[in-house]
Amino acid sequence: MRDVPPELAGHPDRLRWNAKYAGAAETFPVHPLAERALAMPPPDGPVLDLACGTSGNALLAAASGRAVTAVDVSEVALDRLEREARRRGLRDLVTLVQADLGTWRPPPGRYAFVLCAGFWDRAVFGPAAAAVAPGGLLGWEAFTAEARRVRSGLPAEWCLAPGEPATLLPADFTVVDQQDVPDLRHGAKRRMLARRGAGPRL
Repeated sequence: MRDVPPELAGHPDRLRWNAKYAGAAETFPVHPLAERALAMPPPDGPVLDLACGTSGNALLAAASGRAVTAVDVSEVALDRLEREARRRGLRDLVTLVQADLGTWRPPPGRYAFVLCAGFWDRAVFGPAAAAVAPGGLLGWEAFTAEARRVRSGLPAEWCLAPGEPATLLPADFTVVDQQDVPDLRHGAKRRMLARRGAGPRL
């Protein structure tokens, strides 16, 4: 069990997600964006998985030999991920960070692949895009406003506006693919994969 940062002790997101993971089966799903991006592949370099949960994405990237930073507000999720990484012999490649994405910021230009699936905050998207290295990939999936028809309690600010997140990309990114993914049970989502320009050759 990891030590919880003092600023997260009473954080409502931490408490909510801890309860969710504590009551869920211990699984490590791999997101299609991670499979696609790592198969393309991105340039050499580390991977950043934001709002990772019990991320099979981090494990998949580590299994390919990449260093991974996995960030989540829930220590229950991170503890499970740590145990599984250790079981698979990947623990040395996975750095686990317990943090609130509303305040945590990654270093710019460092990561070959940045992934965030199941979370949306416009204030987080910009720094996440800036964290992608030249030639690297950015993958994102979040609910669209259409999802609120299925999930009426879903806050509007947690949902993508029309065209987002592609319309928010810096000018040096090219969209590889963006598509809406219908889900009658949980609500519609939008999935995007984009590549950052390689920059000038020196």
